[in-house]
Amino acid sequence: METASNQHDGTVSTSLDDERAVRALYDGMLASWNARDAKRMAGLFTHDCSVVGFDGSQLQGRAHVESEMSRIFADHPTARYVGIVRRVQFLSQTVAALRAVAGMIPPGRTDLNPGLNVIQTLIAVKEDELWSLVLYQNTPAAFHGRPETAAALTDELRQQISK
Repeated sequence: METASNQHDGTVSTSLDDERAVRALYDGMLASWNARDAKRMAGLFTHDCSVVGFDGSQLQGRAHVESEMSRIFADHPTARYVGIVRRVQFLSQTVAALRAVAGMIPPGRTDLNPGLNVIQTLIAVKEDELWSLVLYQNTPAAFHGRPETAAALTDELRQQISK
């Protein structure tokens, strides 16, 4: 079995399969959003999850995630996400933090809207050999006073559009 390890008050040994599974949760979340599939998206979360949206909205629990995503998808067209995983860090053998950046391509457009770039943090837990999201936070990547940092992130995300 291949293993990966991270430092956090000692070494946490996990399998590369666990890292792949945590990354797959993130990919699945973006794919569900892009497909406008609220049920599939909510299914990636634990029953008692927490979500903090781009505008500060807070959702508690899988049912609330599904209900709110259904409302969003029904009420207006949504932009398509492109994302890059920066790091997966195992806090224990059953808890992982994933850090990512993402951008959004508005409907009918082929390029990112830099004003919608975000920093994303996800906490995943492993229960009964299955990884699920317990926390997802989506924070605007405004980089106030640092336009070069914002431009660099947009350029990096643009490279993901064709992938």
